[in-house]
Amino acid sequence: MTYEATGRLLLTPVDKEAPARARRLRELGLGERSEPGLDAFADRLARVMDAPYAMVNFIDGERQFFAGLHAPEIAEPADAGVEPPPGAVGRHMARERGYCPHVVVRGKALVLEDVCDYPRFAGNPVVDEIGIRSYLGAPLADRAGFVLGTVCVADVRPRPWGRAGLDTIKSMAAELAERVQRREDDGDLAVPL
Repeated sequence: MTYEATGRLLLTPVDKEAPARARRLRELGLGERSEPGLDAFADRLARVMDAPYAMVNFIDGERQFFAGLHAPEIAEPADAGVEPPPGAVGRHMARERGYCPHVVVRGKALVLEDVCDYPRFAGNPVVDEIGIRSYLGAPLADRAGFVLGTVCVADVRPRPWGRAGLDTIKSMAAELAERVQRREDDGDLAVPL
């Protein structure tokens, strides 16, 4: 576990790769704007996993950006730097909220069938603000294995994701990583994902 100098448990892991990730995301033209293809990917992921929330999330040192988003109520604030009101999900989220930063730092999938079973995760603001009770996320990596973000789903009720859910989220992350790689190889970052 990671602690601050004061001895307080840090709920969000330290991300030493954030500056390099931000540079890599800029090189790839990702993490600054939503893309219809990524929204469609999130919609498909939500259907496949039967989950109310599905995201393609890119994380820099300051915030998370849902370039692909499927949510019951999407808040689109006029000022992109403004977080949505409690209970709503928008394109941006502080790095300290949610579980994707853990996936990015670990570089491994994270399965939380009931976040309340884990003291480290139960206190996350998304539990009270949005009602998230379960989470399943996999890292989205480039061909060199550098983690760019996550592909994830969440639910407002505990979910037994099981091995099938884990295999599915990893497979979908690999599929999207391949699409990102093809776009980079083609040299046209304006091509929709």
